[in-house]
Amino acid sequence: MKFNPITLITIGSFLYPILRGIILGFSAYNAKRDTDGFTTSISFALSIYIGIKYLRNIFIINEHSVINNIIGVLPNNVSNILQQNPTIVYTIVLLIVIYILYKLLNLILMFIVNITVYHIIDIVENITKNKAFLFRRIIGGLLEIPRGICYLLVVLFIFNVASMFSTSKQFNNYLSDSNAYKYFCKQLLTPITNSNVAKNLPEIIGDSLKVVVKQNDVNNAGSQNTIGKTIVYYNGVTLEDAIKSDGVIDSFARKIAEGNTSTLGKANSIYDWEGTSISYDYGKANSVLNNDYNVKSGAIPTFKTKTGICFDYASLYVAMCRANNIKVRLVTGDGFNGASWVSHAWNQVYIADSNQWINVDTTFAKGGNYFNNKLFDLDHKNAKVIGEW
Repeated sequence: MKFNPITLITIGSFLYPILRGIILGFSAYNAKRDTDGFTTSISFALSIYIGIKYLRNIFIINEHSVINNIIGVLPNNVSNILQQNPTIVYTIVLLIVIYILYKLLNLILMFIVNITVYHIIDIVENITKNKAFLFRRIIGGLLEIPRGICYLLVVLFIFNVASMFSTSKQFNNYLSDSNAYKYFCKQLLTPITNSNVAKNLPEIIGDSLKVVVKQNDVNNAGSQNTIGKTIVYYNGVTLEDAIKSDGVIDSFARKIAEGNTSTLGKANSIYDWEGTSISYDYGKANSVLNNDYNVKSGAIPTFKTKTGICFDYASLYVAMCRANNIKVRLVTGDGFNGASWVSHAWNQVYIADSNQWINVDTTFAKGGNYFNNKLFDLDHKNAKVIGEW
């Protein structure tokens, strides 16, 4: 079995305090000392839980008011810098909130521990003092399970944050290949760190966008002019075929956007419909992961079945924007799935009034506001425009 340090550290962080409790056995002195350490750990874990859960949800769902209110009270030179880098605002506020919560929670929990847990420890000491040492070892191990969970949570959090900002491909591969890390992230960390955002996001189990580059030959070429031409396939189809539309899609897209006069409003209406109406196809994601391209990809099959994966979402969005004469791009890159970075696809829309391209991710729409979100780069990176219409 291939050695994976992430798996070793993840499992070890949970088992270490339990094994220590078994080796040392139960004693009132050790238990009280460990309780102080456990209280510190649980205070830190809770501060992470509360801070990230609610802050991320506030920033993702309602980022404009929060960021603008923070920036509004700062000096102009500082606010100008932060407006260009909203992720910095989020990170600074998050660290401050976690620190304040940690101090407050630790104070409260230490008070509760002193008037309750210490008395329970004394009772357990009286019950076990005449028992065999093996029994005391078992009790010692069992009482360390909560600490093990806290240690595990902290380690997962460190890996999770590091993975979001790390540029090391090997580190990300270790995370992606560690079943233990991915399992505990799914069970413990992702619902905490991303709150309702992560709970509603498609469970992207790995790289669901596969790009294959081929050289056309005589047998595959439609004419002599196409011989030797490089053809790029995305999940088994060309980009041209993927964004191909039909009369039904075009008519429906125009109907969705007809109540809006601005490009921004029309693009947002299409985003809202697609984000709520298309479901993530986990079976297709597995097929693509296993290099099985006997699945239909692109705008037309996605619209008909109301299911697809990230490239399908992005392709359909292109088709519906084009039906409304909206300049649109299809972008590939990496998306953060709550545990590690995976291949992903999304869109950009051109807004003439502000002369800028805005980011749109309909795949992530069920998890929050991913239409022109200022924190879009928090879980998207390495953007590459593969088509513009």
